[in-house]
Amino acid sequence: MPPTHQVRNVPGMTAIPRHTRLTFHGPLSETRAAQLVARLTRNTPKTVLDIGCGWGELMLRVLEAAPRAKGIGVDLDAEDLSRGRRAAEQRGLTTRARFVEESATGTTRGPADLVLCVGASQALGDQLPRALAELRRLVSDGGRVLLGEGFWQRPPTEAELSRMWPDAAATDHHDLATVVDLAIEAGFRPEWTETASLDEWEEFESAYQADTEVWLAEHPGHPLAAGTRERVDRHRAAWLTYRGILGLAYLTLVPVAR
Repeated sequence: MPPTHQVRNVPGMTAIPRHTRLTFHGPLSETRAAQLVARLTRNTPKTVLDIGCGWGELMLRVLEAAPRAKGIGVDLDAEDLSRGRRAAEQRGLTTRARFVEESATGTTRGPADLVLCVGASQALGDQLPRALAELRRLVSDGGRVLLGEGFWQRPPTEAELSRMWPDAAATDHHDLATVVDLAIEAGFRPEWTETASLDEWEEFESAYQADTEVWLAEHPGHPLAAGTRERVDRHRAAWLTYRGILGLAYLTLVPVAR
């Protein structure tokens, strides 16, 4: 995911509604989510590890579909983790779902039958090969990994890069073929390869900012408005630039037996 989606808990933002329009923290439709859950629970996982879980919506749906499974979500965002705990309580999953505030770097939470890492590979390593090696370490033989990873749908121009996130570079992402090749080199076979649609991206990006946009319209003179408006306008300009250039792949990966 672009770095703009990794900036959380901005000082002074507590008075502004946050992410209430988002079901998932990424470009993921209800239809695709249901298909992913069905595929990922086909081999009845008993343990689920969600790296960079946020509020863990996908993990909770997996646990609902796999009633014998237990899950652990790991993230550094206390507000998102609290939202996940509330959702688990509302769904009667508190005995099977844990949300832990800690870094995923070098985590000892695995191995798990199912590892979810959607838009969060940077939590496991600063380069994709390193993150994939960690995912192979964290998944049980016979298990599954769901990797949600950004990729360039086409090479961005220098002008486009200058309008994306700070210090954006063509090396920030690979193309899709390279992402899949790197997964294979790390000890996986791709059971399923799919990519987020433009509709999914637009719904996500609009929902990501909708609360703040409405708040700005209703509170133009608020002390927080100027800084918030600058941040939101910068993000919108970035995503309208990478719209159709940056993709997100959902790879269902099977570890090669050792």
